[in-house]
Amino acid sequence: MGKQIRIGIAGYGNLGRGVEAAVAKNPDMTLVGIFTRRAPESLTPLFAQTPVHGIAQLPEFRDAVDVLILCGGSKDDLPRQGPEMAAMFNIVDSFDTHARIPEYFESVDAPARAAGKTALISIGWDPGLFSINRLYG
Repeated sequence: MGKQIRIGIAGYGNLGRGVEAAVAKNPDMTLVGIFTRRAPESLTPLFAQTPVHGIAQLPEFRDAVDVLILCGGSKDDLPRQGPEMAAMFNIVDSFDTHARIPEYFESVDAPARAAGKTALISIGWDPGLFSINRLYG
């Protein structure tokens, strides 16, 4: 087997739990850890072996994480976290405030380009498949 993609999860609600489960099903990926704003010891991951860290520790993992999946909310978390994390990591997020996507793109694109990182935004069900369903409806 080739090199595994090292994944970090920022935020651990429903989306974060889903990412943890998905990474476990992909042999070409390994989970470096979950990064949370909560007290790490208060979080119970799906798998006991999953490391949990405080989100403030993320900069220490720049060389250990290939892709950081941002699992925060579009209203408050991602507008702040996206640009900040794109300056350090390749990121994927699910920003879904449709009217603000161009503005959000600009805020994430500049730090990602400056750092030589890739930032994939607004990936997922909404926008995405859910948007297509609304179009047909």
